[in-house]
Amino acid sequence: MYNLIKNILFRYPPENIHHSVMRGMKTIYSLPLGKQILESFCGVKEKGLEREVFGLKFSNPVGLAAGFDKDAKYIDELASLGFGFVEIGTVTPVAQPGNDLPRLFRLPADKALINRMGFNNEGAVAAARRLQHKKSNIIVGGNIGKNKVTPNEEAVSDYEKCFHALFDVVDYFVVNVSSPNTPNLRALQEKEPLKQLLHHLQFLNSQKKVQKPILLKIAPDLTTEQLDDIVEIVQETKLAGIVATNTTISREGLETPATEVTEIGAGGLSGLPVKDKSTEVIRYIHKKSNGAFPIIAVGGIFTAADAQEKLDAGAALVQVYTGFIYEGPTIVKKICAGLRR
Repeated sequence: MYNLIKNILFRYPPENIHHSVMRGMKTIYSLPLGKQILESFCGVKEKGLEREVFGLKFSNPVGLAAGFDKDAKYIDELASLGFGFVEIGTVTPVAQPGNDLPRLFRLPADKALINRMGFNNEGAVAAARRLQHKKSNIIVGGNIGKNKVTPNEEAVSDYEKCFHALFDVVDYFVVNVSSPNTPNLRALQEKEPLKQLLHHLQFLNSQKKVQKPILLKIAPDLTTEQLDDIVEIVQETKLAGIVATNTTISREGLETPATEVTEIGAGGLSGLPVKDKSTEVIRYIHKKSNGAFPIIAVGGIFTAADAQEKLDAGAALVQVYTGFIYEGPTIVKKICAGLRR
């Protein structure tokens, strides 16, 4: 059924149809018995998939990656689709429009997306205000970044503002220094600026009565030496874990014609083409660190087999995004059923 619907949806610009579909789901959810209808079709029935990771109890290991619900507008609706957790963002201190349209592109032949959204969001305070009114008890992560106009030398201040704004309404934080769509952001992955940023956030965390887990989201394009540095930094700063990986700037091995890819231009590639690279990064980090900290896996997860591959590589939890677009609203149900078997 979803394949038929998808053929219709894919005739429209990706960003436009995203908002239309989510508004439609919100309308269904608001109807009498709407929540129950969504849960009956898409909810997870499997038991025994609960797990505790960095001190939080997840109903199942399948979450929604950052970027889908940037502004925390659909948390309760997404909870009804069976997600074990949802990561909002990336949010920035001040609202910003992001990059020029068009900025989201489908590559159906590759089961992939290219995006150069540019942290478009309504700001951390607006997201926090919405989260104060959520009704479900789903775990929510806050993915935080810096505004485009903020120079890297002042980036720590932006992350601090987001941290304070979201602290009371999210269950964990993810520090995003790995998006390829904000100029010079990935420079913050270098050893010294990254240590400075993470030490500062952990200091702020230590001043709270109850600390929240802080994780770092990394790119799939890092060298072995950079990954070694990441492992060292995570352990030195006592971070709760890593999210691996963000989108890639690589265009290798695509089925989509090169002329079409070139015409699309810059942006981060997600979906099936990044699956193996993401798994390699996860396996390397898990082995290098001797499993010293949890890893949330994201990148090319479409099926239960894809999720199991990530878990076998050393991940504790998985996230979907592009797979959700291509497989539809029952993806969590199907992955959880497969994992249970």
